[in-house]
Amino acid sequence: MQHKVLILDFGSQYTQLIARRVRELFIYCEIHPYNNPPKDIDTFQATILSGSPFSVRSDDAPHPDLSAIRGKMPLLAVCYGAQYLAHFSGGQVSPSNIREYGRANLSFVKSNTKFFENITEGSQVWMSHSDTIKTLPTDGICLASTSDVENAAYRIEGESTYAIQFHPEVYHTKDGKQLLENFLVKIAGVSQDWTPDSFVEMTVKDLKQQLGDDKVILGLSGGVDSSVAAILLHKAIGKNLHCIFVNNGLLRKNEYQNVLDQYQGMGLNVKGVDASKRFLDELKGVDDPEQKRKIIGGVFVDVFDDEAHLVEGAKWLGQGTIYPDVIESISVNGPSATIKSHHNVGGLPDYMKLSVVEPLRMLFKDEVRRVGASMGMHPDLLGRHPFPGPGLAIRILGDITPEKVRILQEVDHIFIDGLRQAGLYDQVWQAGAMLLPVNSVGVMGDERTYEKCVVLRAVESTDGMTADWVNLPYEFLQKTSNQIINKVKGVNRVVYDISSKPPATIEWE
Repeated sequence: MQHKVLILDFGSQYTQLIARRVRELFIYCEIHPYNNPPKDIDTFQATILSGSPFSVRSDDAPHPDLSAIRGKMPLLAVCYGAQYLAHFSGGQVSPSNIREYGRANLSFVKSNTKFFENITEGSQVWMSHSDTIKTLPTDGICLASTSDVENAAYRIEGESTYAIQFHPEVYHTKDGKQLLENFLVKIAGVSQDWTPDSFVEMTVKDLKQQLGDDKVILGLSGGVDSSVAAILLHKAIGKNLHCIFVNNGLLRKNEYQNVLDQYQGMGLNVKGVDASKRFLDELKGVDDPEQKRKIIGGVFVDVFDDEAHLVEGAKWLGQGTIYPDVIESISVNGPSATIKSHHNVGGLPDYMKLSVVEPLRMLFKDEVRRVGASMGMHPDLLGRHPFPGPGLAIRILGDITPEKVRILQEVDHIFIDGLRQAGLYDQVWQAGAMLLPVNSVGVMGDERTYEKCVVLRAVESTDGMTADWVNLPYEFLQKTSNQIINKVKGVNRVVYDISSKPPATIEWE
């Protein structure tokens, strides 16, 4: 794969948004921790330094090694990066007299500079820092200011090095995309050829070279990620792809058979494996969410190890891992702090004789859908809501029992079917139900009940990195609540989750 843009992560909550914005320009990019840069750094055409929660003046400030980057390729330093270049290159960074956070407007833009081409005075930007650059670094030239921040943007004379104290990646910076395009295309000369068709062509070619005549076992879930990964692998190796769909006992109602039926006619070699008892037995009595994830991951690997022995000559395990999984799961001393572990990220145990192949590892969710559409996949499959790998285990708070699974399956079925019937399903990015480990008092007829409470959750998002709750119609929520309480034995209370990500996550565990 041809590398285009490197993003060095200093732990900013916005680092992933930088990648999103760059990808929107049809430019390929990768995020790497500042303290673990790629070994083939010279294959990248430009570098972006992210922001950071640290101050450059603190003793524990991140110190990147920029010797292979600065002055050798175009460099854009954002917020912390801009302050770092100033502080350690002859400038001065001091605590700001005022809190420089939120919206601001450019009061000065240096004329005749490619960096601010098509961006004028008055353009809104987004600030988020407590330090400010008082003095520019050696050979620094101011390019833009706001009323409160004199050195809002600068460049280094004699280098293709640019720095800004605002965040172009957030949508509050109105011309952020234009600024990134100015830097990456007009200054760095990066080509805008990162398209779904080019990804398919490049990935299939790489997979053929990587896999040769080897056999691959792929875990199918019925979701978008594993399905697109399967089609890509099928294009590359055909009959050498062996797809396995595992029933972990934590799927949606009737999902096991529905998924198997779904893949008929797609030309894929699919085998169903019912391992539900195996998973539920291992999960018995476990209530810690992280432990549940690890158990499910371990059993999942064991099942695949068993199936691998049945496929003579199998050498690879295919997975539908996508970029948010990688970003959220892999952290080096802080950057992009780990939110949750994923059973399909990070490799396999030594005893397994299979290597991992992940064709979607560098794609965001919306990019996966566009790639699937470019290959002619059915819109219903591409439009399916994301569903967590551990399934209902992380939507049942507390320990897992067959009865709790039954309750949540029924609740989820009513909710999802209701969204479809009301024409709301495609307006929602992800929806599901959670079973809480609390009972509440209710009255049904003349009887007092003491039964479970369930939470309905529906969010809108682009790729799951951020999400807002969906304002579902009250009439729909009322109807759904009544149906759940009347039809699902064991539930007497329904609530709706109106928290956004961040600070909350989409799933509850």
